[in-house]
Amino acid sequence: MNSPNSQETAMRPKMTITDFLRARTQFLIDPIVNFLARYRLSPDLLTVLGVVGHFLIAWLIAQGQMQWAAVAMLLIAPLDALDGALARKLGRLQGGFGAFLDSTLDRLAEIILFGGFIFYYVQIDRPGMLAVAYIAITGSIMVSYARARAEALGFDCKVGVLSRVERYVVMMVFLVFNRPDVVVIILAIFTYVTVFQRMFHVWRQARRQSKP
Repeated sequence: MNSPNSQETAMRPKMTITDFLRARTQFLIDPIVNFLARYRLSPDLLTVLGVVGHFLIAWLIAQGQMQWAAVAMLLIAPLDALDGALARKLGRLQGGFGAFLDSTLDRLAEIILFGGFIFYYVQIDRPGMLAVAYIAITGSIMVSYARARAEALGFDCKVGVLSRVERYVVMMVFLVFNRPDVVVIILAIFTYVTVFQRMFHVWRQARRQSKP
């Protein structure tokens, strides 16, 4: 017979890479957030700046400047962590307009970013990789949609091999080594793997709830 402690441990959600990075970078994020909060800077402004920054990343990718795109991504990506932390610091409602704006613009930012890959492959006339880039962007959007829809229905859905943070890590690592083909192939495959992982995870939860 399992003890209450073992049952509690089994039910506890696994730490995601996002949770791990947030915990390990808290000492860097907190001073910046405190400074921004002191001047009442809007978290929504950081969200918008993050999207604008993705135009730069997409332009660098489209120009074939993959390593500079990785550097730009490394500098711009932290805005995604700062806006949420700043909203909490300022006492913003977790489910308010800011959360909606952040989620919506995150999807727009990814569309802009993948536009850089699509334009790059159009320029160098590689229709095969252009098709793979299309699969990658649709998979990326579907990963986020699956979580949003599941959570709207009351299910937990923080599972899968390529959540948003993991996707950006993959892009940064391989763009540093000037391997855009590897980036889009990995994303095209494993975003859809993640979609099906999330579908299966939600199905299991729904099945448990339906049992008497």
